[in-house]
Amino acid sequence: MSLPTISGDRGLDHEEKLIFELGRAGVTGVDLSDVKVSDARLSGLRRRGTIGLPGLSEPEAVRHYVRLSRMNYAIDAGLYPLGSCTMKHNPRLNEKLARLPGFADVHPLAPQSTVQGALALIAELMRWLTTLTGMPAVAMSPKAGAHGELCGILTIRAAIEARGEKRTRVLVPESAHGTNPASATFAGFTVDEVKAPPEGRVDLESLRGKLGPDVAAFMLTNPNTCGLFERDVLEIAAMVHKCGAYFYADGANFNAIAGRVRPGDLGVDAMHINLHKTFSTPHGGGGPGAGPVVLSARLAPFAPLPLLVHDEKGFRLIENRADVPEGAKPFGRMCAFHGQMGMFVRALAYMLSHGRDGIRQASEDAVLSANYVLASLKDVMSAPFEGPCMHEALFDEHFLHGTGVTTLDFAKVMIDEGYHPMTVYFPLVVHGAMLIEPTESESKESLDRFIHVLRTMALEAKAGKKERFEGAPRLAPRRRLDETAASRKPVLRWKAPDLPKAAE
Repeated sequence: MSLPTISGDRGLDHEEKLIFELGRAGVTGVDLSDVKVSDARLSGLRRRGTIGLPGLSEPEAVRHYVRLSRMNYAIDAGLYPLGSCTMKHNPRLNEKLARLPGFADVHPLAPQSTVQGALALIAELMRWLTTLTGMPAVAMSPKAGAHGELCGILTIRAAIEARGEKRTRVLVPESAHGTNPASATFAGFTVDEVKAPPEGRVDLESLRGKLGPDVAAFMLTNPNTCGLFERDVLEIAAMVHKCGAYFYADGANFNAIAGRVRPGDLGVDAMHINLHKTFSTPHGGGGPGAGPVVLSARLAPFAPLPLLVHDEKGFRLIENRADVPEGAKPFGRMCAFHGQMGMFVRALAYMLSHGRDGIRQASEDAVLSANYVLASLKDVMSAPFEGPCMHEALFDEHFLHGTGVTTLDFAKVMIDEGYHPMTVYFPLVVHGAMLIEPTESESKESLDRFIHVLRTMALEAKAGKKERFEGAPRLAPRRRLDETAASRKPVLRWKAPDLPKAAE
């Protein structure tokens, strides 16, 4: 443990209070002139109490958020081993292009004649997406992976209704992302789980036994959430199509196969693509997502509005059903406008920078990195499945049995070592799972350093150094919290402490 300091700070790591605790009355970083507003204009809704915002000068506000930012882990600070999330490097060139005038300041309500360049960019991105996936159509408007997933399922529902059929079930492997059953349920289907055998892939006999005339779709992630490629995917597609259902692919792990495998060649009917994973646009808090959905010829007519077309008048968006070309039967629309322009620019910049061979190499390097991690650690950490992996290396807690150390303890010590923990306890089919996705962004030197840390941690756990893991992290700005109490009794807003009453 480090020695306490007078200030409470430790070097450049500052002890920072909540902004409401820092604020005080009568202080502001902005001068606003008094504006007299009559009660008549506010219809009696004039505020009578204080607004409750913290009072800070501008330097104080800036320092507060800079200090908070230093507490964050980021891909720009180090390796980000989260599994099933593809936290890759975001090239600065992409950011520069997304900020160009005409892209950064384009307004969704601008006349289409004034945004021909932006529409041309979307059309080019659509061409790349359909080429990479071997699918004839793509819907661009979904705002993220789960939104795109819902779009694909709604497209399937529209196709089934157009056939005059009533299909109520969607089959989902038990190792699937949680958004799969959520999207199917939201779209009005009943979810039926397909078991996974010990080798971590779909059990064909279990799937065959659940297929029937009431099945609308089978949803599969390939590579799956165990980091394994579904080798029976062609047979799975044939089985699903034979019973009249559609084959939905979760594209969250497309980073492992882009440029190597075209999902359309595997029999896929619909697949969402996480631009913010596979094509490097900022992930999570770094920016909005984007989840275009590629569609097979059977589903293409039901793609949602708006539709982007190019004719003698240039590029234009078809916004209304009455204007759609013959044969198109859009089920509706997913959002008010036409997608995330900034994400489109970043993704296309990534594609054009890499080219076809570069995208293929990125996938190959991601798979190579994961297998390097797996091969370097499986003698001291236990892997639940035999053989090589795809882009994710999966370990379980078996190597910790008898040590008194849990998967959570192991992950928390990583924070003291300067790493964000890997994904833990997912996929649920692996007990005490630790899922690592190094991506193609990391050098061998970076991976070797990471592997050295995990090897040493595993050996220390096996050597009985339990105290090293108990209560970790010790060096983070905050210690480990009681997660059970936090989830059951969350404190969602700050409340000013009650001041003691003055003695009479």
